[in-house]
Amino acid sequence: MSGKVFHGPLLTANPHFHLRKVFERTTEKSKADYPQVAVVRRFEELLEDNAIELIVVNTPNALHFDMARKALEAGKHVVVEKPFTVTASEARQLIDLATQRGLLLTVFQNRRWDGDFRTVQQVVAQQLVGKLVEFEAHYDRYRNYVESNTWKEETGPGSGILYNLGSHMIDQTLALFGLPDSITAELSVQRPGGVIDDSYHLVLHYKDLRAILKSSYLVREPGPRYLLHGTDGSFLKWGLDPQEDALKAGRLPGEAGWGTEPEAWWGLLNTQVGKLHFTGKVETLPGAYQYFYENVHAVIRKGAVSAVKAEEAMHVIRIIEAAQESNQKRQTVIL
Repeated sequence: MSGKVFHGPLLTANPHFHLRKVFERTTEKSKADYPQVAVVRRFEELLEDNAIELIVVNTPNALHFDMARKALEAGKHVVVEKPFTVTASEARQLIDLATQRGLLLTVFQNRRWDGDFRTVQQVVAQQLVGKLVEFEAHYDRYRNYVESNTWKEETGPGSGILYNLGSHMIDQTLALFGLPDSITAELSVQRPGGVIDDSYHLVLHYKDLRAILKSSYLVREPGPRYLLHGTDGSFLKWGLDPQEDALKAGRLPGEAGWGTEPEAWWGLLNTQVGKLHFTGKVETLPGAYQYFYENVHAVIRKGAVSAVKAEEAMHVIRIIEAAQESNQKRQTVIL
């Protein structure tokens, strides 16, 4: 899904990239969308191809570290699908290796370019609710069954909803506020027959702010996706960024109206502006997933600064590990 929905379309929509080979162990599904691209049966065939400069590692989570390490050792720039690695120790090893080799290592944290999150960033930056005291984010789904024949529903390193959806939410929170002082977390299995965590409730504690991150597979009627409360007011935002559905439908960045939301999804701002009380909608900024690979090109060819630094992705894994510890010990963990 990652290659078909995100990386394939975003790479081919960018004139600076040429999709050359796809590693599929037993199938040739990529041929349906990219008949001109060679399908290889061994990962090593990518590493041995001197014409390949960039490798995207979007395999099951437990394989990220080893495959990214081999790609870096082969002199390739590397994009790793989220979550970066299973442990922060693995992330640090990859960062050190990429630094030694002078190679780009970044992580596909695409939801930094969700339209709703980009709008939330501006609400925070412009202090539209005054001094922010509580930030709450939700990433909920309704899937009241356990999907069969998928590694995402099986126990193992890097499994569970916290690595899956939590990687996005933690990354967004760190992008807004940096590392917290401590974390309190509760993970649980809610679906009958489930064997991995499918729900979490995280509280990231900052000096004067509480960031609450929640996700569950048993939310049939979703509430606001973001809730921001401050000394002057509140901002509430419903709906999910439309870019993923657009990519699934075969649309590409650059088309008219790309990443824009209908007015019905715009956020509600209730705040104080000087001596005036304001209540109304805030138009959502357009989503912009295309910026990720625009930045990757700029880093490789022009020496630009990476938009998603590997160190930032490592901090996401640090938070996940701290959340697991907090859940296990049933106590707040100091970072």
